[in-house]
Amino acid sequence: MAESHSKANGPDLVQGIAIADLEDGGKLVGHCGDEQVLLVRRGTEVFAVSATCTHYGGPLVDGLVAEDTVRCPWHHACFDLRTGEALRAPAFNPLACWSVEQREDKIFVMGKRPRTAPMARGGGTAPERIVVVGGGAAGFAAAETLRREQYQGSIVMISDDQTPPVDRPNLSKDYLAGKAPEDWIPLRGEKFYSKNGIDLRLDTKVDRIDLHSREVLLSDGGRIPYDSLLLATGAEPVRLAVPGTDQSRVHTLRSFADCKAIIERAANARRCVVLGASFIGLEVAAALRSRGLDVHVVAPDRRPMERVLGPQMGDFIRTLHEENGVVFHLQDTAASIDGSKLKLNSGGTLAADFVVAGVGVRPRIGLAEKAGLSLDRGVAVNPFLETSAPGIFAAGDIARWPDPHSGENIRVEHWVVAERQGRTAALNMLGHRERFTAVPFFWSQHYDVPINYVGHAERWDEISVDGDVAARDCLLRFKREGRTLAVASIFRDLESLEAELEMEHQTAS
Repeated sequence: MAESHSKANGPDLVQGIAIADLEDGGKLVGHCGDEQVLLVRRGTEVFAVSATCTHYGGPLVDGLVAEDTVRCPWHHACFDLRTGEALRAPAFNPLACWSVEQREDKIFVMGKRPRTAPMARGGGTAPERIVVVGGGAAGFAAAETLRREQYQGSIVMISDDQTPPVDRPNLSKDYLAGKAPEDWIPLRGEKFYSKNGIDLRLDTKVDRIDLHSREVLLSDGGRIPYDSLLLATGAEPVRLAVPGTDQSRVHTLRSFADCKAIIERAANARRCVVLGASFIGLEVAAALRSRGLDVHVVAPDRRPMERVLGPQMGDFIRTLHEENGVVFHLQDTAASIDGSKLKLNSGGTLAADFVVAGVGVRPRIGLAEKAGLSLDRGVAVNPFLETSAPGIFAAGDIARWPDPHSGENIRVEHWVVAERQGRTAALNMLGHRERFTAVPFFWSQHYDVPINYVGHAERWDEISVDGDVAARDCLLRFKREGRTLAVASIFRDLESLEAELEMEHQTAS
């Protein structure tokens, strides 16, 4: 993940630094041997952990310390300063920890502490057999959490994808742009699943869930019994009902295979049309411009992403893409696709060697519907992410949950939310009764400009702007009746984290 942040070199921590140089709540980056180490002082205690986030390498010195944790400024991962454990997605790997000694008025960083498995939580009654349906963010996070919590029972993970769980955000960002190697894409190597006793069944389709016998029925006739079940079937791209969209040169982007197909097509192409000015559509546009293609974007909106980010940010995003060579055809849609020609409803015609349709996704709720689970424009779940059927949980793009911050039942299609819900669902399958209260978060990357968004605002009556959107230095607050529901920011990383923390401390009245 390419972001323009500098790394501090800092002092040699082994030689000792003055305690007075590290104020309470303060952070300092230095070196211990060849490794960068972050020192954090909390009262009389000083912690020493790796200085970079284990997700995409964000500089933790620029992050936020809250109680005994540090949060990454880039994508809001959270780590325990005492143990290094990754407490919140999108990070899963822990930070390294060092021993610290205080002698008189100096702090010395000693040897690296051996990594130990996190302590399992007590109090829950674990089922013998857990089945996870879905190989995306929520499904992976659930399986990973179950083993991290030292769950000893059976885990079967069923995915209709052909590859193990991947880092899907990168498929429309750096990997599609040719700036990230392929080994960045898997969330874990294939050996992770066998090593941790996770029975990962790829390219496997589920036909239905039998609530009476507590079995998952596969399309090939197989049956898998469960005691607890997680539905994490995600979403699928919306396919336009336009003549010609069934051609091989028309692509959607959801899976690793989809991304590879677009890259292969782009290798011998000059011109591409992207349908849709959504986050995915415009990230694809930016990635293909990085590969040197001529890119035209067709969308019915007046402004890109105005529905989510408002008019000021929409105008900025349009200008940013136009400065990088993208041509917009807004308030227009595709009428038909015939070979290398795309006809517009306005009457124009665009030449395209291929087309990428990024017009949104719909939740894959078919299994839940056939099982008779309660639906509400998604799968309805309670604060513990349990569906209307005891022992069956739902997480990720399909789940509509009671959000304590907005006071509404919401469903969001964000990667980090899905990962965090997968973790919470796993804990609750183990009997811990943990409410899902995380503030929704996502990030989007457009060329060298990252946009962070915390909270959830489907409607607002005011947008307050701090800073200058055009100067790429701003924080926007989306408010309804004076209450901030969401915050979007550009290069205001610390303020974005502070807004997230503030929302965590508030609930809807």
